[in-house]
Amino acid sequence: MSESKLAGQFFDAAIGLLQRARDEESANIAAAGSAVADAVAAGGRLFAFGAGHSSLAAQDVVYRAGGLALMNLLAVPGAVGVDVMPATLGSALERVDGLAAAVLDSSPATAGDVLVIVSLSGRNALPVEMAMNARALGLTVIGVTSVAYAEQTTSRHASGTFLKDHCDIVLDSKIAVGDAELTHEGIEAPFAPASTVVTSALMQAMTAAAVEHLVARGIEPPLLRSGNVDGGHEWNGRVMTEYRDRIFFRH
Repeated sequence: MSESKLAGQFFDAAIGLLQRARDEESANIAAAGSAVADAVAAGGRLFAFGAGHSSLAAQDVVYRAGGLALMNLLAVPGAVGVDVMPATLGSALERVDGLAAAVLDSSPATAGDVLVIVSLSGRNALPVEMAMNARALGLTVIGVTSVAYAEQTTSRHASGTFLKDHCDIVLDSKIAVGDAELTHEGIEAPFAPASTVVTSALMQAMTAAAVEHLVARGIEPPLLRSGNVDGGHEWNGRVMTEYRDRIFFRH
């Protein structure tokens, strides 16, 4: 079977974006890793949030082999992924004012913790208010977003601001407005989004940087191992017992 030209073009586009993220966001990734390491070392907790498809990258660092055991998913009912029916309801919930404050108020997140907010556009009320309220509570907020949206679209929040405007650290995914890397003659809609690939890579790079910072401080990173390797369950049981007061996905 011959190769697909469009498939190859998608890989090229994704690789190009990954290279840009690596080269242009290296200082911000290091800063994000340092902030995560600071929280771990100080007894703080780690949270990740994303709505819709942005939640995929947030979920990717929670209870993950090779990931930090202290990373917890801050879930907004109906807005995590596309499991809600109808799926369009999740998009509508992203535009509801006040929802973020209600979620934060009922969560265990508190001053000194870190919250990573993933939102490709960063223009909807939910991620904007999540960042605003989290910072007001004393959390360190790391935003993973596409800065291009703030430059080329309008905010859907009453303040006229974007997620990036309320973060301590911003990781720019470099994704173009519309999140589709390919076009083809005779097809009106662009296709092949790469935001999940790049955003997940940024999250894992941040985790790697955090591990590096912890090791440099003489602290053993609270990492999980795969349950599909010998000794993995025992290792994870020890880590989860040691850090049980900072892990909320087991409750």
